[in-house]
Amino acid sequence: MFAPNSSARAIGLAGGYLADVVLADPQRGHPVAAFGSAAAALERRTYADSRAAGAAHTAVLLGALGAIGLAVERAARRRGPVWTAAATAITTYVVLGGTSLARTGARLADTLEREDIDGARAQLPSLCGRDPAALDADGLARAALESVAENTSDAQVAPILWGAVAGVPGLLVYRGANTLDAMIGHKSPRYLRFGWAAARFDDVVNYVGARATGLVVLAVGGAPSAAWRAWQRDAGKHPSPNAGVAEASFAGALGVQLGGPTQYAHRLEMRPTLGDGPAPNAADLRRGVRLSRAVQAGATLVAVAVSAACRTGRRASARC
Repeated sequence: MFAPNSSARAIGLAGGYLADVVLADPQRGHPVAAFGSAAAALERRTYADSRAAGAAHTAVLLGALGAIGLAVERAARRRGPVWTAAATAITTYVVLGGTSLARTGARLADTLEREDIDGARAQLPSLCGRDPAALDADGLARAALESVAENTSDAQVAPILWGAVAGVPGLLVYRGANTLDAMIGHKSPRYLRFGWAAARFDDVVNYVGARATGLVVLAVGGAPSAAWRAWQRDAGKHPSPNAGVAEASFAGALGVQLGGPTQYAHRLEMRPTLGDGPAPNAADLRRGVRLSRAVQAGATLVAVAVSAACRTGRRASARC
């Protein structure tokens, strides 16, 4: 049984995080993949080369996820705190991707250390959308480390914070927004206008999470002054208002330099540099994976504390 002052949501968040640590993402039948398939099927009916069509597409999908989340949470609350904790834990586990991110980064570091460049190139698409054929060993390490940094926020910190303040609906809508951004939010000719709303909404829902990621890096990264300096000096140069914070703080904490020419399948971006030091190598990527795991754990502690405090505050003052 739960103690009177405990928070079922906080317990569910902790349980979902631990499930992700132990089990990682399911290999088959992942609900996020099912959402992606549904979004692609809807796109075949709604696509038009306009912002309005893209905004409607995004609103329909995220509105549906929000409605599902509300229905699940209300049904669980009616059944009691055990059901609320279970619903939150299952949803949190489905939404989080931090353990799979770290494992993929570690495998790519192993491959680079074996000097298997072809193998590393084959693995890179699991982390990011760069063109691996254009990258040497250092370029692969840099691309992977940047992806680990950015996705520490996107796959772990931001969603669990949304779970803390908005429960099951917050978790589902956040993951849906992040998935849509990955699918249609990039600046290819097809999606420049249709994906605009998805990209902008993703920027909004990741704003706090990215900065929370930077703060946790300061706390656990072992080089707070360097991480802070890189964040304050370099993050604003990045084309993304959120990825720049995560990548710059990681670069400062690890003592490496990220950024520079970045080749995607459909374009070359000349990114500004982030941090000071040499270009990252396989060993730096491995250190980045360890930092990501530490940030994931630290952010989970923050989310659980916020959720517990919020629920206690509701009982005391009907606010929060």
